[in-house]
Amino acid sequence: MISESPAPPKPVSAKAEAQPKNRMALRFNWATTLVIIGLLVIWQLVSLAGIFPAFALPSPVAVWKSLVEILRQGYGGQTLAADIYVSCLRILIGFVGAIVIGVPIGLMMSRNKFIFDIIDPLLQFVRPVPPLAYIPLLVVWFGIGELPKIVLILVGTIPVIIIGTMSGVKSTPPLRISVARTLGASNAQIFRKVVLPSALPEIFTAMRVGIGVAWTCLVAAELIAASSGLGWLVQFAGQALQVSIVIVGIVIIGLIGYGMELIIRKIESAVVPWRGNI
Repeated sequence: MISESPAPPKPVSAKAEAQPKNRMALRFNWATTLVIIGLLVIWQLVSLAGIFPAFALPSPVAVWKSLVEILRQGYGGQTLAADIYVSCLRILIGFVGAIVIGVPIGLMMSRNKFIFDIIDPLLQFVRPVPPLAYIPLLVVWFGIGELPKIVLILVGTIPVIIIGTMSGVKSTPPLRISVARTLGASNAQIFRKVVLPSALPEIFTAMRVGIGVAWTCLVAAELIAASSGLGWLVQFAGQALQVSIVIVGIVIIGLIGYGMELIIRKIESAVVPWRGNI
């Protein structure tokens, strides 16, 4: 008696594989929405209860009215769109500059001990100094124009990019390099085909951390030496005790920063598809 061979398993389509991920994303979106709604309800109830004075903790409705008013009339002689544009432009120039300069420096420091010995002491000296400490010096050197703000973002962000790049290069598994050498790859090919792809996940992680540092530096600069921008908006409204406008500025900064973080994640997914992203 000949036994029947079991039927081969049916291939799982890409659509079927994507369904669990879509369900997880849907649950996540619903959970996030519910948390946001819950926080807004709690905020509104606390405001109605009068636990804090109305000027100190305006209700979500008051904050929304302030946002609508700023969108229509602007604030402090500036429109909200202009403040957002100025801050984003400063961030992009300083942050992209930090990447363009920091990644090559990190690669060279990780591959050349002489360069590492030259740059590392300066890097470790600059890294722990708070951004606010540089502002008076930059203002004296460059005035109160755009350059000191961009330089501050660059100085504050570039150590994060350099350290992340070096960490990515050093985390390259030695077995990959050994296999590449066994297959006859040259040093340049090993760097391009093995070391750099292995370092890319750490570089993107450093970029995601660096974008938050860049916003911190920008707001610090705009609080002191600026006449436009979201940091200036928060400072100007705070001096006038317009707390609802201060909250509007903080929320906008957070949303734009989160949006930039999502953009970096999308680029990472396209450039480093072999790494699982959260």
